[in-house]
Amino acid sequence: MIAGRSGGTVKRKSRAKPDPVKAWARRIARYRPNLQRDVMDGLASIYGRPAWERRLDPTSELVLTILTQNSADVNAEKAFEALRHAYPSDAEVVAAELGAGWGGAGLPPGAPPDWTAVEFAPIEELIDVIRPGGLAPQKAPRIQACLRRLRDERGDYSLEFLGEMPALEARAWLTGIDGIGRKTASIVLLFCFGLPLMPVDRHVERVAKRIGLIPPKASADDAHEMFLALLEPDEMYEAHVNLIQHGRRICHARNPAHEICPVAARCRVVNPKAP
Repeated sequence: MIAGRSGGTVKRKSRAKPDPVKAWARRIARYRPNLQRDVMDGLASIYGRPAWERRLDPTSELVLTILTQNSADVNAEKAFEALRHAYPSDAEVVAAELGAGWGGAGLPPGAPPDWTAVEFAPIEELIDVIRPGGLAPQKAPRIQACLRRLRDERGDYSLEFLGEMPALEARAWLTGIDGIGRKTASIVLLFCFGLPLMPVDRHVERVAKRIGLIPPKASADDAHEMFLALLEPDEMYEAHVNLIQHGRRICHARNPAHEICPVAARCRVVNPKAP
C-alpha cells in the first residue's frame, strides 16, 4: 500500500511472476548459445535425421502407449498383438511396422483390434489378454475408460479429429482423459499427425538433464514445456527419436560411454563448465 495525493491509500500493482519456461530458454540462449543446434547436429552425426511417417492409427497408438507405461516396449507389443488376436476386426489391414523411437521388435502389419469388443469385454478377460504387457489390472480399466470417453463424446473410436486441432489444444483434449499425461498425449500427436510436441520419456529426460538442455530439478511436465520453447516445431520428431536412441546406445543410466559421445564437449556431466 502507498499513500495517495488525497491522503488515502492505493494498492501497488504486484509484479507478475516470470514464466520459468521462457526464463530458462532465455538463459540457454544467453549463456550457452547454439546448444540445441550443436546437440541436434552431434546426434545426427551418429543416428541420422529421421523423417516423420505415421506408424499406426491414433487410437492404436494411444492404446499401445498405455501398454508401454512402466513396461518394456517388447512386452507392450506382445500385449497389443494379443488384443488383435482376441478381438479381431474386419478393418482394412494397414502397415504397422514400428519405427525408431521404440525399443521393441516392431509390430507386424495388421488391422487394429475391434475397439467395441475391447471396451465391452469383461474386465477380467481383458486383463488376462493384455497380461504379457505387465500391470494388466491397472491398464485394462484405463484402456476401457479411454474408449468409453471417445464413444461418449465422439460417437465412435476415432481420434483422427485431433489432427485438425492446434497442437496444444489437441494435447489438452487427450490429457483430459484420466490416466493420460503429457508424455502419452505427445507421443500420439507427434507420431500420428506430426504435431510439434516433444514427448519426454526417461531417456530423453536423462540425456537432456545431463547435457543441460533442461534444469536438473525440472519436473517431467516442465520438461515438456521447456522443449517447446527450446526447439523449432520441425525439430521435435528428430530430437525425440535421437535423444531416445542416444539414451539407449551411449548415454546409459549407468556407465555412459562418454568417450564416444558426439556431444561430450557440451555436456555438463562430462564438464560441469561446458559451454
